[in-house]
Amino acid sequence: MQTLAQQVTAARPELVNAETTFGELAWNWGKGHAVEGAGWRRSLWFSGGDLVAWGWARLPYQVPRSDGSVKDVSGASLSYQVHPDHAGLVDEVIDWYDGTASGTEHGVTPSAADEFALRRWAAHGYVSDPTALGDTGSWTQLNQRDLVDVETPLLPDGFRFRTAEEAGPAAVVQAHQDAWAPSTYTALSYQGVRQTAGYRGDLHVLVEAPDGTMASSAIMWLDEANSTVEFEPVGTHPAYRRLGLARAMMLHGLHRARAAGATHATVACLGAPGHPRARGLYYGLGFREISRDAPLVKSAAEG
Repeated sequence: MQTLAQQVTAARPELVNAETTFGELAWNWGKGHAVEGAGWRRSLWFSGGDLVAWGWARLPYQVPRSDGSVKDVSGASLSYQVHPDHAGLVDEVIDWYDGTASGTEHGVTPSAADEFALRRWAAHGYVSDPTALGDTGSWTQLNQRDLVDVETPLLPDGFRFRTAEEAGPAAVVQAHQDAWAPSTYTALSYQGVRQTAGYRGDLHVLVEAPDGTMASSAIMWLDEANSTVEFEPVGTHPAYRRLGLARAMMLHGLHRARAAGATHATVACLGAPGHPRARGLYYGLGFREISRDAPLVKSAAEG
């Protein structure tokens, strides 16, 4: 699946949305398969031994969070990818998904640039998701910048850059939980992340506060085939926000990525007007949109 993501990135980058990138696939699989995997369904389509399409459906599930609450997802969702040379397979993906998610409301987020796929989803009864497309909706955009001219990062006095290798697993997990509280992320999640293709501890960067707290963190996924690095996820402890830590950390990461052979970097964010903070950070770093979701939904009655 990651190899197909690399191939589509090389051929038609505008067709790659935030759920189907090389890094996002590794991140989602690594952090979730041990706990959420029972509710996942996947199907693969091959041509001459080469993977040319895949579908990854998430059925309704529950998972405990760090504050003792339970995350309850009642609908189904689909990530999928089809090689541009085999675009007609999208109908098979849709039929498989409709059968797999039958009896539940099910959503999907094809690329807004994939006009052929959008017509096929519409033909199967899928419509634009008004909730996801609202002012505070959940649709995402993928952003990119080159690494030709990267400014020097500046941290406040007493703060310093660390890598996951230096900080250690416990501190890395705590950094994520602090930034995304309440979080479903655990030591088991991080163990899975470290085992995925593309994870490198030296490209997992953090900012350590003077008191030893890991105040900000980001994983960079290096796609060597496309000389691209992807930030996923990026987060900062609430007590250390608005200090410029995430900006400095990402600039530091861009320098490390360039040294590792990357020529471009990508990062995803929520695109709706009501979610300006992350987009503002990334735009301020020189990233610009290259693709966006077109969220669709189909009711349980129709499925």
